[in-house]
Amino acid sequence: MRSFMTLAHRYMGLTTALFLVITGLTGAIISWDHELDEWLNPHLNEVTSVGESQSPIRLARTIEETYPNVQVTYFEFHPEPGHSLSFWVEPRVNPETGHLYEPGFNQVYMDPVSGEIIGKREWGAVWPITRETFMSFLYKLHYSLHIPEMGGTDHWGLWLLGIIALIWTFDCFVGFYLTLPRRLAKRRAARAEPNRAKKGWWQRWAPAWKVRAKAGSARLNYDLHRAFSLWTWGLLFIIAFTAFSLNLYREVFYPLMTTVSDVTPTPFDSRTPSGHDNPVIPTLNFTQVADVAQKEAASLGWNEPLGSLWYAREFGLYRAEFFTAEGGHGAGGVGHKGLYFDGHTGKYEGDFIPWEGTAADIFVQAQFPLHSGRILGLPGRILISIMGVIIAMLSVTGVIIWWRKSRARTSAERKSHVSEARAQSGKLASDH
Repeated sequence: MRSFMTLAHRYMGLTTALFLVITGLTGAIISWDHELDEWLNPHLNEVTSVGESQSPIRLARTIEETYPNVQVTYFEFHPEPGHSLSFWVEPRVNPETGHLYEPGFNQVYMDPVSGEIIGKREWGAVWPITRETFMSFLYKLHYSLHIPEMGGTDHWGLWLLGIIALIWTFDCFVGFYLTLPRRLAKRRAARAEPNRAKKGWWQRWAPAWKVRAKAGSARLNYDLHRAFSLWTWGLLFIIAFTAFSLNLYREVFYPLMTTVSDVTPTPFDSRTPSGHDNPVIPTLNFTQVADVAQKEAASLGWNEPLGSLWYAREFGLYRAEFFTAEGGHGAGGVGHKGLYFDGHTGKYEGDFIPWEGTAADIFVQAQFPLHSGRILGLPGRILISIMGVIIAMLSVTGVIIWWRKSRARTSAERKSHVSEARAQSGKLASDH
């Protein structure tokens, strides 16, 4: 059993190592994506105009009039003083080719007071990497590796890292098992050192939790790999599992959850996406949806103001969220209160309320807050940054352990072959 687990750990670790180094280091950085992005790009995020902000819906129309090949799909209503408003845009379909235009940007920044367009950028651009695209490059690298669209879908990177995360999740248990004391070793110790055999189970397991810095580089590398894996095992499992659930949500996680518990489906879960090059053109505009959403929120007794509007083009759905400018990511990273409406009829399709629903609903909601650490606020984000570095370190030390053992096995085999050759040569000489 242990031999099989050792082989499984070796090959699962080698399969995931490079991916975990990349996602671990990028995850450590993007825990602070908003803060770092604002620091790198004050020319996009800061404004000096003073006065009453214009209607974001009117500003969205200005963008679409200025750039007719794009459609505004998301914006917020309450900019903080001294901050710009950012608008997410997506390309329209080029009627001559049947494919989307390539405008070269998907975010537009505007001065909310003057209405001036102060900048635009391609969030997640692969090249060139500039200070405007650096943080988004790392963010997209973290969850998709920037694998391009193939076969009509751009989800290949999501699926690949979802599979890697699933392998990593299983490997967490295999690695933990391999740290446990060996029964065979105990029997051998009883014969060789009777006093040592009297040690309890915990005493025999305790060395696995320690790092012996003065025991040589090979031993230090091994201890770092084993001890840090044990001390952080719970967090490693949470990060691995949530990475799987987030990347393979529609394909595996949600269908699996529905078989074991009562999960309340969202409007997205009951619709089939129309496809990347076939967005659903809404009949209702942002003004009409804002009116409907505010009336519905009032009927539900919600006191928060309308904070943002988002149109999900591949589903034909609007989502209206309710929060103030100080709301941040909302409810520990799980998001804000939201209402869904059909893009054609304006029909109310459901709501989202953070941390409410069945136990399964709350478990599903917790996936991103757990993965990002935002469920614990600032301490959680610090912890996730530290864990990103630890994950990369564990992957590197694991590869070094394999390389050293592989080299030792190769050297031993070579010596064995040399010894056999010499013995054979000696035998032939004696025969003559």
